Amino acid sequence: MNIILVGRHHGKSRVLPLNLPAVVGLVVCALAMLTGAGWSGYQVAVNRMEAAEPTPSELVSRWQARLAEQQQTLAQVRLETQQQIDALTLRLGEMQGRLLRLDALGQRFVENGLVASEEFNFDEPAAVGGPEGKSSRESFTAPGLIAMIERMETQLADREQQLRLLDKLASRQKLEEERYVEGRPITWGWLSSKYGYRSDPFTGKRTWHDGVDLAGKEGSDIIAVAGGVVTWAGERYGYGNLVEIDHGDGLVTRYGHAKAVKVKVGDVVQKGQVIALMGSTGRSTGPHVHFEVLANGRSKDPVKYIARSDR
Repeated sequence: MNIILVGRHHGKSRVLPLNLPAVVGLVVCALAMLTGAGWSGYQVAVNRMEAAEPTPSELVSRWQARLAEQQQTLAQVRLETQQQIDALTLRLGEMQGRLLRLDALGQRFVENGLVASEEFNFDEPAAVGGPEGKSSRESFTAPGLIAMIERMETQLADREQQLRLLDKLASRQKLEEERYVEGRPITWGWLSSKYGYRSDPFTGKRTWHDGVDLAGKEGSDIIAVAGGVVTWAGERYGYGNLVEIDHGDGLVTRYGHAKAVKVKVGDVVQKGQVIALMGSTGRSTGPHVHFEVLANGRSKDPVKYIARSDR
């Protein structure tokens, strides 16, 4: 067998003689090359299939690893959530305590008469209402709740500051009202002797009278015309049983000729409190109370202070 090879240039040809062994060798080589290529393709396909489809044990391992990772993430989320809940609970507890203090201040305002108890009842929740509105599908989130609590804390701090200021002003006003000398030192009786010069009831001479005399029934109440501290409670020459009260700012009141004294030195008395009982002790002609008002040690006409209660 001959193989004729024709060249591209000039049409020249070459003849290759082939015998049987050479042909067989060529065929074997061709089959070997085809077999090698097929085996290589098969191995590549198998490797791709093995890479695409893991074994059951590999799948189990992968899912176990993913599950462990998710459990760790869930545990971290739970920890952070619990920490946020604990922090919110603590802040809510602090806000509750501050609200209780605000209620106490409000109750004090009611007790002091600054607000009407019928208008504000701090023992009951505030009355609210209105027609039912559309419900929102959105629920509160943790950041939203934290922001809401922060706004409420800011409002509470502002209200606390305002109420503290009002409480100070109210306390100062109440103290000034308590110390304000006004009204009569008796619950029943009449003016029997004025302030200034008069005819002495014992000698008939023209003498100076440092106070006013208010006559009444023996044993009736003598009351403080203002709040203050008792600086004298007992017998004094000319006054009989005397009660003296210091009201501050240089103002002092005296209540003489008492039958009995109901207070002692150092007592803090309130306006309208019973401090003695009317009598006729000392230099007196009958049951009455000798009432004096002193400003910085100098006597003043008590009638001017008594008349204050009528303004």
